[in-house]
Amino acid sequence: MAKSKLWDKGYEIDGKIGHFVVGEEYLLDQRLVKYDCAASAAHAKMLGKIGILTKAETGKLVNELERIGFLAEAEKFRVSEEEEDCHTAIENRLVERLGDLGKKIHSGRSRNDQVIVALRLYYKDHVTRCIQLADLFVKNANGFAARYRGIKLPGYTHTRKAMPSSIRLWSGAFVESMRDNIRLLREAYELLDQSPLGTGAGYGSPIKLDREFTMKELGFSKVQQNPIYVQLSRGKFELFLLSVLSQVMLDLNRMSTELIMFSMPEFGYYELPLNFTTGSSMMPNKKNPDFLERIRANYHVVLAYQAQVAGLTGNLPTGYSFDLAFTKEPVMRGLDITEASLDVMSYALTKLMVNANNCKRGLTDDLYATQQAYELVKSGTPFRDAYKKISKDFVR
Repeated sequence: MAKSKLWDKGYEIDGKIGHFVVGEEYLLDQRLVKYDCAASAAHAKMLGKIGILTKAETGKLVNELERIGFLAEAEKFRVSEEEEDCHTAIENRLVERLGDLGKKIHSGRSRNDQVIVALRLYYKDHVTRCIQLADLFVKNANGFAARYRGIKLPGYTHTRKAMPSSIRLWSGAFVESMRDNIRLLREAYELLDQSPLGTGAGYGSPIKLDREFTMKELGFSKVQQNPIYVQLSRGKFELFLLSVLSQVMLDLNRMSTELIMFSMPEFGYYELPLNFTTGSSMMPNKKNPDFLERIRANYHVVLAYQAQVAGLTGNLPTGYSFDLAFTKEPVMRGLDITEASLDVMSYALTKLMVNANNCKRGLTDDLYATQQAYELVKSGTPFRDAYKKISKDFVR
């Protein structure tokens, strides 16, 4: 039996066109089923509160939505290509199980605000996960610094030796930066923490809805008031979130680069566990830091997702355009990548080793040139004269 579509008006869309329009939307939407069920349950309760549904009808809908959510968690509820998205699949199941009552769930809403609220709930969960992983990174970076406290190693500028540094100083830089990233992630969460439910297709609803009720039911901190802005914010909020994720990934990118470089045998300041490295299919001697190279590359992937969303949302008029559907995947993938990269780097910091002898060997005399110049300054020599005097020992 053909599956009903939310926009069904009694005609069938051309198969080739339908397949092209849907794309892989239905596969991505498998992630959103439980969030859409939660939002639909809150909406049903609100419809009961304002008299559109009876108490008994509300209870039946909520129970069935909870059942669908459990089935989805157990991977026993699938969204088909024919249904286009999870919102249609859920409503079809409600109609299949509850008959005409299932058709009442869409009263007072559009697929537009239905999509946005499910995405907001999904994003909030995953931003929370990113914050937890960033906190773990901070803890493990501090633990790494504590294990190797007191060990000095060369500091570099322009990839040339500059002044002495230390494991504590190096780790601390990434700790401080990640704490700033956590602040940005919380800002992103606060931005997303606005309920769009009840704004319909961008111009409100003909019936008076209790938007404060659904906001509280779903755990949002405020109602996003202007219905046109709700549509304008789709893509805008996603772009901000991706920009924050790219900040997290930038730090992991830079840390990866340094660990790759300074774990090279030519330096040997850091040592990767053997079972963290991969081999070559041809060269028996190879021990490759592939996981670090993947993290380093992941920054550029997230940055590309950010550019993708920026491009998709530019030049659009107010009101919904189908272009906005294409902002879903890059944000989901960006969150996946950031979470996985944070998780792996945090774990790596618990196993990463420092070779104290190689670090000491790297502390050559030229690293102390600036200190020598300032010893002269302390005795009254003008800095510029001290600088030139010391520099003569290093000009060849």
